[in-house]
Amino acid sequence: MCGIVGAVSQQDIVPILLEGLKRLEYRGYDSCGVAVHQDGQLRRARSTSRVAELQALASEDRVASGTGIAHTRWATHGAPAVHNAHPHFSHGTGEAAHSGPGRIALVHNGIIENYAELRAQLQQRGYVFHSQTDTEVIAHLVDWHYQGDLLEAVQATVPHLKGAFAIAVFCRDEPHRVVGAREGSPLVLGVGREQHAGAHFLASDAMALAGVTDQIVYLEDGDVVDLQLGRCWISHQDAASGRFEAVQREVRTVQAHSGAAELGPYRHYMQKEIFEQPRAIANTLDAVTHICPELFGDGAHRVFTGVDRVLILACGTSYYAGSTAKYWLESIAKIPTSVEIASEYRYRDSVPDARTLVVTISQSGETADTLAALKHARSLGMQHTLTVCNVPTSAMVRECQLAFITRAGAEIGVASTKAFTTQLVGLFLLTLALAQVRGHLSEADEAQHLKDLRHLPVAVQAVLALEPQVMAWAEEFARKENALFLGRGLHYPIALEGALKLKEISYIHAEAYPAGELKHGPLALVTADMPVVTVAPNDALLEKLKSNMQEVRARGGQLYVFADGDTAIDSEPGLHVIRMPEHYGALSPILHTVPLQLMAYHTACARGTDVDKPRNLAKSVTVE
Repeated sequence: MCGIVGAVSQQDIVPILLEGLKRLEYRGYDSCGVAVHQDGQLRRARSTSRVAELQALASEDRVASGTGIAHTRWATHGAPAVHNAHPHFSHGTGEAAHSGPGRIALVHNGIIENYAELRAQLQQRGYVFHSQTDTEVIAHLVDWHYQGDLLEAVQATVPHLKGAFAIAVFCRDEPHRVVGAREGSPLVLGVGREQHAGAHFLASDAMALAGVTDQIVYLEDGDVVDLQLGRCWISHQDAASGRFEAVQREVRTVQAHSGAAELGPYRHYMQKEIFEQPRAIANTLDAVTHICPELFGDGAHRVFTGVDRVLILACGTSYYAGSTAKYWLESIAKIPTSVEIASEYRYRDSVPDARTLVVTISQSGETADTLAALKHARSLGMQHTLTVCNVPTSAMVRECQLAFITRAGAEIGVASTKAFTTQLVGLFLLTLALAQVRGHLSEADEAQHLKDLRHLPVAVQAVLALEPQVMAWAEEFARKENALFLGRGLHYPIALEGALKLKEISYIHAEAYPAGELKHGPLALVTADMPVVTVAPNDALLEKLKSNMQEVRARGGQLYVFADGDTAIDSEPGLHVIRMPEHYGALSPILHTVPLQLMAYHTACARGTDVDKPRNLAKSVTVE
């Protein structure tokens, strides 16, 4: 989602700021901007196009300075327009509000929930607003509190803000100084080294600082950081007294991956990441030689023996991974499991149980709704927490007792692919570890499951070889505006994920149902113009699924079936079949995911959409 980069240096930092924004482009955005302290004034360039255009604007206007902030915005308050793009300036009060920029420049990630109330107060004080954003409120509020010390002004402002935020701000009257603060949205401090010695940096993601510094401090909620040349310090607001006190945070060496990974022979990052799945799965399984709780961290055995149910919290694609895991956990580990959409869980009354293992799933580890749901669960007394996450330095990993780090590598495409399949691998390992602790995993079963897992990369590679057949289907799908997806049992969540992928990147309306639910309503939608995609593994529900398929055919529907080789489902008019290379038992959902990804990808290509950056969406959702 929104990205922040800021810096204080002896050198011109505009190239660093803009390169940092480029590394965050994969998150998705609809406007971008940069502001600097130049010749004693605030200067900025903003664009509703890509960062490349912003670079051209900054170069044309000769924007250059050793102090500045930059931002990519994903619109929440106010339409994507230049006047709503960050950075925002304060505009003084009275007549000064109309005469040009004031003294405060600010960028912000997150949402200020009480912005309307603050906006009304500031208007009464004479401040004039030039945008519809909640962010401009913060700039004016910092200006209101400013009495010659920017740190004190930010510290005075932060307690008035309700919601989630990360901010970076500088002042016209204090060159070579940037102040940052976070509450609920990620923000890191980068300490300059070698050619950047004495410089300090702020970013919403360490990836933005790749190649600039590997010395990273992960700020915590309530932290305010003051960056100056050659020095910086962090203060934290004490919950009891409300005072800010100096604190020390660990400096970590972080080898951040650049978002500008090479595409190689692929047209898009999404296609590249689909084809990286065999390697990502192999990397995720690399250190797994046997099943044991310690795969999830020190103390995992004690935690696993102390729980008798599982609560999974996640959003979007990760929620579908959790929904798949529910079938595994209850079937193999024999442990009651519930799966909650994180954005809903914290806002309803639930029945907490201290003997619950709370499992969060997140690619980025910074998903705001999931983090908030995790904190809510802990506030209810559920302290046994575990995350399945792709980023070892993320907030989710730091907040949980235990963690399993998937090794998918950087995922640039907004629509998740390899992160999803590696999440499924991690959740299957969790299932086996819990089954072992609970006495439901024999040595023979463990050996067979490990054998199947080790063969999984080869099996996925065989599915990828189906791409030409899937491309032929995609040409047909590209002319449609609606689609149904069907699955049963363990594969119903995979149908949900397939529908999500299609709608995310091709903009075709798609819905998924348990196939047995067809006759309870969705069958009314079936016509010759409604393609029905069916996930058909050779499992215990196959014959039931075949009956559901006949219901579609009887109404003239067109079936597109991904079938295991021994299902005895053959192509004929109205029934199109792509045969999967092999049936894979409990791990079959991972294999059946891949052709659905390919179908969504090639359909989007045929429709000419922006595959890697679909409209209105962001990669890392750091606001509610």
